[in-house]
Amino acid sequence: MKTTMFIRLGLTMLLALTLIMLAACSTGSKTATTDVKTRVGIVLTEVGLGDRSFNDAAFNGLVKARDEKSIVFDYREPSKDSTAEAAFEEFSQEKFDLIIGLSDTVQADMEKVAAKYPDQQFLLIDSTSELPNIASISFRAEEGSYLAGVIAGMASKEKHVGFLGGMEIPVLKNFEQGFKQGVLAVNPEAAVDIVYAGDFGNADLGKQLAEQMIQEKGADVIYVAAGLTGVGALNEIQSLGKYAIGVDTDQFFLAEEAILTSMLKNVDVSIYNAVKSFIENKHTFPKKEIVEGLAENAVGLTALHNITLSDEQQRTFDDLKAKISSGQTKITVNP
Repeated sequence: MKTTMFIRLGLTMLLALTLIMLAACSTGSKTATTDVKTRVGIVLTEVGLGDRSFNDAAFNGLVKARDEKSIVFDYREPSKDSTAEAAFEEFSQEKFDLIIGLSDTVQADMEKVAAKYPDQQFLLIDSTSELPNIASISFRAEEGSYLAGVIAGMASKEKHVGFLGGMEIPVLKNFEQGFKQGVLAVNPEAAVDIVYAGDFGNADLGKQLAEQMIQEKGADVIYVAAGLTGVGALNEIQSLGKYAIGVDTDQFFLAEEAILTSMLKNVDVSIYNAVKSFIENKHTFPKKEIVEGLAENAVGLTALHNITLSDEQQRTFDDLKAKISSGQTKITVNP
């Protein structure tokens, strides 16, 4: 009888051990499936990380997705030794699930590679492509720039403001035109100087151009949209005791005595949302072309600094913002 009890006890222990092992295997299998993350590669502009603007914002959007454990990602910074085309080619050969390119400056290189890899999904920021495997995110940046122009027009005592852009490309032409229309909406007699540096990565050049716009032309408020070139400009504007408007991220800390506000183009939020949608839709995009503006909170202004609007000015600003957001006011942009 004791022998029978020992046999039953042994069988019971063996069964329990088997169930534990099966549970462990099941858990392990589930973990392995969950741990398979979407692989994202991003090709930045030549300015690269540290621009405290467009590149950094885009990078931060992927960092957020990574921290939520939904993706793993890698990045490339084009240079003379490693082109954007080579970066897109590398990511494609490694079969990344999604490859992102920043701005129309990398569009031609992306399209060359995308044509070679028709099953590879790409995402282009700030431009659009006719290739079927290139989705895009574009911003109605002219809407946020219009509001920046309204603030500049209200702040200018000399009735003379300026726009300093990095390169004369379509997206920045939209910035320029929206800004000018905003200035003239509240200060119709103001002069608006337009200057393009031809470079996003030259802080010394930005400093030089800002000095010329202030001392030679008489601008007392300058809207700066020029990457690292713009950082040099912001510092010079502050040193000369004039006002500036930053771009893409809150640039107040770069020139705290000069910055009135910054025009936010929330590329970090848009990239994060796009990647999330890409994952939820089984590695496809519901829309090939995503266009976002003030109504979608994709663009806008930071808090105001170094200026206090009167009650009348605040009402005017709020009214103009509401009309743009609702579509009642249309901003004209030309190529």
